[in-house]
Amino acid sequence: MPRYSAEFIKDMPKSDLHLHLDGSLRLDSLIEMAKRSNVTLPSDSVAGLKELVFKDRYQNLGEYLHCFQYTCAVLRDPENLEQAAYELALDNQAEGVNYIEVRFAPQLLIDLSRGIDFDQIMHAVNNGLKRAMQQYNATEAVLSGQKPPFYYGIINCAMRMFGNKGFSPYYTNLFQLMRDFAPMDVIKLAAMELVRASVRLRDGEGIPIVGLDLAGQEAGYPAGKFKEVYEYAHQHFLLKTLHAGEAYGAESVFEAITECYADRIGHGYSMFMPEMIKDPAIVDKSKYISNLASYIADKRIAIEVCLTSNLQTNPAITDIRQHKFKAMLEHRIATVICTDNRLVSNTTVSKEYQLALDNFDVPLKRLKDMVAYGFKKSFFPGSYVEKRQYAKQCLEYFDRVAQRYGFI
Repeated sequence: MPRYSAEFIKDMPKSDLHLHLDGSLRLDSLIEMAKRSNVTLPSDSVAGLKELVFKDRYQNLGEYLHCFQYTCAVLRDPENLEQAAYELALDNQAEGVNYIEVRFAPQLLIDLSRGIDFDQIMHAVNNGLKRAMQQYNATEAVLSGQKPPFYYGIINCAMRMFGNKGFSPYYTNLFQLMRDFAPMDVIKLAAMELVRASVRLRDGEGIPIVGLDLAGQEAGYPAGKFKEVYEYAHQHFLLKTLHAGEAYGAESVFEAITECYADRIGHGYSMFMPEMIKDPAIVDKSKYISNLASYIADKRIAIEVCLTSNLQTNPAITDIRQHKFKAMLEHRIATVICTDNRLVSNTTVSKEYQLALDNFDVPLKRLKDMVAYGFKKSFFPGSYVEKRQYAKQCLEYFDRVAQRYGFI
């Protein structure tokens, strides 16, 4: 198995297609934003927050998700939001990441009582990302053609569940307004509002909202319930990814593809666990998984792989080599290495690649394929022809880097 150095991994072109803005703040910036916005944190030091909230290991998904109450609290402020987006792009650029798709749930941040609406939130995020992109693309290395330029897209997350209080001011108000509706109807209505607003801003104001995601608690809130929401995205050329096969098995992935037209799958590792299949009609579970994996591979539906995050939220995976990434490679599925949450998982794209390459057999050709999927399976905001051109540019750069390190 070839060993890839940290320097080579840092220098090669990379992407991150599964990157939550609210899980990827700089800790010192979080402290600064909290002071500015009068938000109380459990500690006002980086060391204290690492000990109390943002850990290397979590007991369960609940403890992992607990981190977001603090990040979302400071992001209900356009100035903080723009800063977070700008710094996230800079942090990616610093480790050789050329393309990012930043995702978040705008409705977790809306606070109409303070005049913060959907449009303002989207503009703040876009302004931060655009500023970082323009600065990077004006550097000599990019202008001279030594390095590929930096681009980004924004993915908006609908929440597959939220309660009637505590999730965000927007969701609390929505439940109050629609108190005679069944909770699931309120949840679906919020998702439909999000997808309509996303298409309006993309088409009307040119904000590069490139995709729709469905995030939040998977078990009990199947993707199929959001079929109409995904149909609207599909009919308006908004690309589609879903968190699926994370806390729920192969059926969740099947539903994402067949009912929600998924172009990519977020996580997907539990689709290879027969014990997680619940449908009694599926008698031969291994065959079902094999057929599903074969279909995904054949259709080139990419899986956004987040190794560290999966280790932290799934106590069943005690060793990285137990991760179903191996099964994905064996089935020749298009896999893209992603971070999920840079702060909450204490990781970077380079660290995720290192973890994958140190523990799984990935020859250089397969590595180049994985890097290629990150660009080719992206929801790039330009045309298909422009995307192909950009991917080609990044892969030619990969070859130059591989040559420099003696791989070619």
